[in-house]
Amino acid sequence: MKFISTRLTAPIINFEEVVLQGLASDGGLYVPEFLPQFDEKKLAELKTLSYPELFFEITRHFVDHEINIADYKKIIAKSYSNFSHNAIAPLKQLDSNHFLLELFHGPTLAFKDFALQFLGNLLDYFLQAKNQKAVVIGATSGDTGSAAIQGCFNCKNLQIFILHPHQKVSEVQRKQMTSVIADNVFNLAVEGNFDDCQAMVKKMFSDESFLKGKKMVAINSINFARIMAQIVYYFYSALRLGCNEKNQVSFSVPSGNFGDIYAGYLAKKMGLNIHKLIIATNANDILVRFINDNDYSKKSMIETISPSMNIQVASNFERLLFDTYRNLKQENKFADLMHEFERTHELKVSLEIHKKIQENFLAYSISDQETKRAIKKFYEQTSEILDPHTAIGAIASEEFIASKNYQGEMVITLATAHSAKFPDAVISSQVGEPKLPNFLSDLHSKKEKFDVIKNHLETVKNYISLRV
Repeated sequence: MKFISTRLTAPIINFEEVVLQGLASDGGLYVPEFLPQFDEKKLAELKTLSYPELFFEITRHFVDHEINIADYKKIIAKSYSNFSHNAIAPLKQLDSNHFLLELFHGPTLAFKDFALQFLGNLLDYFLQAKNQKAVVIGATSGDTGSAAIQGCFNCKNLQIFILHPHQKVSEVQRKQMTSVIADNVFNLAVEGNFDDCQAMVKKMFSDESFLKGKKMVAINSINFARIMAQIVYYFYSALRLGCNEKNQVSFSVPSGNFGDIYAGYLAKKMGLNIHKLIIATNANDILVRFINDNDYSKKSMIETISPSMNIQVASNFERLLFDTYRNLKQENKFADLMHEFERTHELKVSLEIHKKIQENFLAYSISDQETKRAIKKFYEQTSEILDPHTAIGAIASEEFIASKNYQGEMVITLATAHSAKFPDAVISSQVGEPKLPNFLSDLHSKKEKFDVIKNHLETVKNYISLRV
């Protein structure tokens, strides 16, 4: 398996290089040259596998022969050994045709654990084999940072620098990052928003000279290994609800950077019978405007009670656009489109491209008030306390089920975080304060370590350079 850049001018590389590199040298994102295919017979064989067994079967085609089978199975087993639920990704029923896929049973109570526990172990494996040191630099809107730190801080060959927007993540999200006191972990509270943090990380990839010869590794979802890991729970949940050639499912995905729902799109292309992928987001509605009106234009950030989706530029959306252009044999036009977007912050595609994307996706933007009402409603109807991001996904599922697009299939809402990560939003919804699991009950009393830093690229680079 080889990987190509969405901009088409970077070198074609293998899986190990994708893991250790992240962003392509031409500014694009790496995607596989082709996707493995699973027919009805193979899917039937996968239905009864445990989560680690299924993970191996779905992802081994991307890894190819770069890791021997025994070692790869050990990496997978280790990655999911510290999840608090035996099913890893359990399903709960909210209504007759509406299910919740709980993705918050990992060590940091968010879906990012599924990818970042795995990515941390992959990095450890590759760096040890090469006896190489590397620097992880990542931006987070709340959950990626803590999941990356938990996944990577035990790796002796890594230093970890996480940028988060100062005072714009929840207290639990911040403390899960800043209470990990380790010599190789650095938390930077940037005086800006998430898009500022993400833009700085991307710019640092284009010039790594400040790292004094050390390699920079991406842990944001620009790293394809993260997307690959997330494909698995789409297969896992759908197959358990009887998805096959005759029975479709649809997924509603709380969406910010588009990585999670893009993994669902890949699952569909690999053979899973998915009807619609539903983008559910807050007032930061760039994805909704594109799906509904072909308007992908950057606007000012709006602060909401669902901070992990306070994003205007969805990095992984480039992968979907490229795939659509490639399928229509128009990929040579794509780099110019992205360069124009980087210059103008506006993007519009042809009617043909737009219709192709609409065949797979629907999109809903949900206000804070609607989110609060949903948290209260679902608690009263099901006793489930949803975090604000999951509540947005659940509303979108209900709107889809009530729409003309719905065809009677099972609908799965991805529960992307534990409600205790966002207690203020839950309390303001007139639901009692959600409790942290026992293994995190002492979080609020833990000592913190982080540095507040100006929203300035050279200042951040100098900070990192002094510590590598």
